[in-house]
Amino acid sequence: MANKRLGKGLRALIPDVPLDESEERVNSIQEIEVSRIKPNPFQPRGNFDEAALVDLQHSIAEKGIIQPITVRKVEDGYELIAGERRLRAVSALEVERIPAYVLNVQTDEEMLELSLIENIQREDLNPIDIAKAYHKLLTDCNFTQEQVSRRVGKERSTVANFLRLLKLPLQIQDSLRRGELNMGHGRALVALEDKAIQLEIWEKAVKNKLSVREVERLVRKSTKPFEKEKKSEETPYFIIEAEEKLRKTLGTQVKIKHGNKGGKIEIEYYSDEELERILEAIAD
Repeated sequence: MANKRLGKGLRALIPDVPLDESEERVNSIQEIEVSRIKPNPFQPRGNFDEAALVDLQHSIAEKGIIQPITVRKVEDGYELIAGERRLRAVSALEVERIPAYVLNVQTDEEMLELSLIENIQREDLNPIDIAKAYHKLLTDCNFTQEQVSRRVGKERSTVANFLRLLKLPLQIQDSLRRGELNMGHGRALVALEDKAIQLEIWEKAVKNKLSVREVERLVRKSTKPFEKEKKSEETPYFIIEAEEKLRKTLGTQVKIKHGNKGGKIEIEYYSDEELERILEAIAD
């Protein structure tokens, strides 16, 4: 397959897009050598569906690359930002060159942000990989949840709901990653504080292929029947301001429960590493 290229799909859709083959310019679309592209060190995707990769190979062999991959220029070649499935597919086809957006990305921080956000926007990413990508934006990029929501174009409550999935036992997280459960199941299970009950309901859900509504009913039945509902009063404005200040300082979700004679502060963390980071921030 010497000198074979797969840029015809791009040209068919966007015939006026210039394909610069000089490999010198940035912020442009170029055809570059596959062998010069290094893997993305910040790849948020945990696993790849082999059957889907084979289908993609067939599609690319027939129609070419419809959407260029995205890379950045590094000293001795290129580093992938987004498009690992496409890169894997053309590598399996032993294709020499591939169309790519070459972006002017100077720092690892910007590289991480672009990589995570691009992958989050993809519909085929599972809930746990999305949650871990949000978590990396919070910890590695030092974003607040509000900043993450703006970057990815999602409501802050949506970001928070994904992050809560990381509190689930690893067995349930793996089940969500494999597609045995979906986001709705995960949201229902994370509402339970008892890990043993979470796992019990999870096993029933997977074994019997329960719907989200059925899991929600099991969750409701498992809670204390005589637990009194807490009536939330309107939160004072100075408490809201204090919560936001702490979120920005600590880079994570913070809740203040305020009462007449004091209260308590709840700080969320999602890994041992993040706990250590928060403790250092408080100590400083």
